[in-house]
Amino acid sequence: MDKSFEPSQIESKWYAHWEANGYFKPSGKGTPYTIMLPPPNVTGTLHMGHAFQHTIMDTLVRYHRMRGFDTLWQLGTDHAGIATEMVVTRQLNAEGRQRADLDRDAFISRVWEWKKESGGTIGRQMRRMGVSGDWSREVFTMDEGPSKAVVETFVRLHEEGLIYRGQKLVNWDPVLKTAISDLEVVSEEEDGSLWSIRYPLADGTGELVVATTRPETMLGDVAVAVHPEDERYAHLIGRMLALPLSNRQIPIIADDYVEKEFGTGCVKITPAHDFNDYAIGQRHGLPMINILTDDAKINDAAPEKYRGMDRYVARKAVLADLEEAGLLVETKKHKLQVPRGDRTGEIIEPYLTWQWFVKMDTLAARGLELVEQGHVRFVPENWINTYRHWLGNIQDWCISRQLTWGHQIPAWYTDSGEIVVARSEAEAKAQAAAQGYNGALRRDADVLETWFSSALWSHSTLGWPDPQAQAERGFDRYLPTNVLVTGFDIIFFWVARMIMMTDHFTGEVPFKDVYVTGLIRDKDGQKMSKSKGNVLDPLDLIDGIDLDDLLAKRTRGLMQPKMAEKIEKATRKEFADGIPAFGADALRFTFASLATHGRDIKFDLERCGGYKAFVNKLWNASRFVLMNLGDGAVTPMAPATEAERWILTRLGETLATVKEQLALYRFDLVAQALYEFTWNEFCDWFLELSKPALQGSDAQAVASTRYTLVHVLETLLRALHPLVPFVTEEIWQHVRPLLGIDGDTIMLRPYPEASDVTADAAATAEIEWVKDVLTGVRRIRAEMNIAPGKTIPLLLADGDAADRARAEKFAAQIAFLGRVESPAWVGADEPAAAVAVVGGMRVLIPLEGLIDVTAEKARLAKEIARVEGEVRKCEAKLGNANFVANAPAEVVEQERQRIADWTRQADAMREQARKLG
Repeated sequence: MDKSFEPSQIESKWYAHWEANGYFKPSGKGTPYTIMLPPPNVTGTLHMGHAFQHTIMDTLVRYHRMRGFDTLWQLGTDHAGIATEMVVTRQLNAEGRQRADLDRDAFISRVWEWKKESGGTIGRQMRRMGVSGDWSREVFTMDEGPSKAVVETFVRLHEEGLIYRGQKLVNWDPVLKTAISDLEVVSEEEDGSLWSIRYPLADGTGELVVATTRPETMLGDVAVAVHPEDERYAHLIGRMLALPLSNRQIPIIADDYVEKEFGTGCVKITPAHDFNDYAIGQRHGLPMINILTDDAKINDAAPEKYRGMDRYVARKAVLADLEEAGLLVETKKHKLQVPRGDRTGEIIEPYLTWQWFVKMDTLAARGLELVEQGHVRFVPENWINTYRHWLGNIQDWCISRQLTWGHQIPAWYTDSGEIVVARSEAEAKAQAAAQGYNGALRRDADVLETWFSSALWSHSTLGWPDPQAQAERGFDRYLPTNVLVTGFDIIFFWVARMIMMTDHFTGEVPFKDVYVTGLIRDKDGQKMSKSKGNVLDPLDLIDGIDLDDLLAKRTRGLMQPKMAEKIEKATRKEFADGIPAFGADALRFTFASLATHGRDIKFDLERCGGYKAFVNKLWNASRFVLMNLGDGAVTPMAPATEAERWILTRLGETLATVKEQLALYRFDLVAQALYEFTWNEFCDWFLELSKPALQGSDAQAVASTRYTLVHVLETLLRALHPLVPFVTEEIWQHVRPLLGIDGDTIMLRPYPEASDVTADAAATAEIEWVKDVLTGVRRIRAEMNIAPGKTIPLLLADGDAADRARAEKFAAQIAFLGRVESPAWVGADEPAAAVAVVGGMRVLIPLEGLIDVTAEKARLAKEIARVEGEVRKCEAKLGNANFVANAPAEVVEQERQRIADWTRQADAMREQARKLG
């Protein structure tokens, strides 16, 4: 093995080897274990959230593959309608061309060119992360198979009366001129105004005053609502108002939606431009008057004066005319939530338009039932509440988009506007002819929103609805899948719809578990965004990047100079030296260690640096083991020393913890257990404890220690492999020949089980005692500033027969590892010494000629204060009647024992302090 670990030299080598040999493909043997990759959008490159989730999925897949499961990790990408169309449109603009310069076919051809480029980038990134999915089965949502599934789903739902075309209110982006989903709307508080306006009674006998933040929409008002129990207006309900600036009259209606105490208690109702007003209009059978065009200008339904004006130009004109007419009562500053499209930043309009919808009531009821009955489980389980909230308040799903890129809706229109839904144009013509129409058909130009095809992902990727494709892709074997790893923000938009659609068409749930991850934020808890200059590229962390390249990358394509300047300033401050190369393994281990069951995950490069040190520690420890083994194979032997039996016991306990926590999706605790064992117990302790045996004269101890070293290392490499695949493969290839192991790769070796390791409680107790003694000696050395290499005397006091037996048994190891003289026991006549307490025994380092007495007295005082604090904590717990009454008896007894132990330590140190004067 090389002296230092160089990730770049081994990562590409081993990934190419794995992929070329087909190790990622399902074996077809064993219990199936399936994960569907949430398909990333083909809009550029992967971000930290992708890398985080891919690490989690790859860990699960590698772990189950090693356990003998027939693993399928289904890979793929999503066509991402709006996002992809915008990227390509910007590319055209940069070339001095417009979207309108290309017809539909030419534009789609251009998008396919971009998809090929972007999809290749995503694939390269995933390979660099070590993703062990089956690339030979990779699927794109616009491929022939998924496209066929989309058409079949649409047609069947339409035949069942679950898909219909209707005129409803939707989120409308006036720049893109399309409906968008709630997920694509970002609402933030902004400064605005609240205008109060007089609405005269039609008969001239009075007026009502209403307040609005959008005065231009009054041109589409159809009523004013009051609360039915508001005594101020009860006598006016049913009367008519003269709508200002319009030659129309509108009624006063009563509705419980109105809050009597808010403002004047009068609310203008504009069903075509407000979602709440739309619901009121539906309840009262009110007309809907849309006053806007698709680019947010006033249309011909409004008074002639305002037609053709932009909505905000019209607002100024409306306010000026109200002021002139004496109908504007007042203007107040007002904070309000403003909805903006996440792609364009434009203010979104609630807009009345014809769209395609899926009826969701029965589908949602079934989707909720499947989760409530436990067919699908959320991890953490509290996310079921989010699922319940969405499905309990569900509206019909708007599935159409006014775009070019995507699955075109399989519907055709006759000259008279009759709709024919079919799987193909030929089938549509046949249906029309059967109904007596033989004229030309016009296909619906709209496409389906991306979530429609994504909702079919679990079964469409397995060949549905084609029986032959299902057989080839293992539909019956791999569905339902085992777990979906996804973010909390798409529980409704994707998770719920997958559950509903997969169940509806296959009778199966798409997955048994939904592991909901947190959101990756920067180290200060801020959301990562380009505008904040805190976005990290996973490949930059793997390969490293200097400051100049990082600056160029972050500011490339930014049109606003001020934003570029802001991002450059933040980048220079945070990454003055650029980003060092951490390697894929260190990045993966960092992600695993952060994978708690919380909502947000703070990513700090310092942690990544710490886990790079961990990978290097494993590398160096492996070199030590190999250098002490020679070139020949090692003969398996039973452990001859307590140190061997101790490390094997701890290995078994670690493996049990890993298995338990992986079943609970606690990747942070898995990483913690493996880190602690690798760094502290194997590297820091067992390698040191092995040295006296390796350098001793006991041939059996030498031989067994050599075997245990390499056996534990090989087992540890297998245990670590799902988290850090590259370094473990490289080391394993050097270790394998020494144990006579057949096989080309660690990834197909069995994952180690705790049951494979024999535990020895007695040996563990012995070695823990040795560790405590050595830890006490080392702490005194450090605190007293005694040189590590200086051999010092060691005295032992108090203790019992077991302590004396252990001191004699491990005298050589203690002397070797602690750089001390063989321990000697002292009685009442002991010298002034620095002390450490091990159970009922004191470890003494004589002071004369070694240490500063004043410093030792200060150290003892500090340690006594710490121990007394621990006593007080335990006493506070035991003084709490609720704790004593409700805690398990063993826990209460544990607290009592802790008080006794802490008190004994404090007494011993007080006695030592007394001896120092």
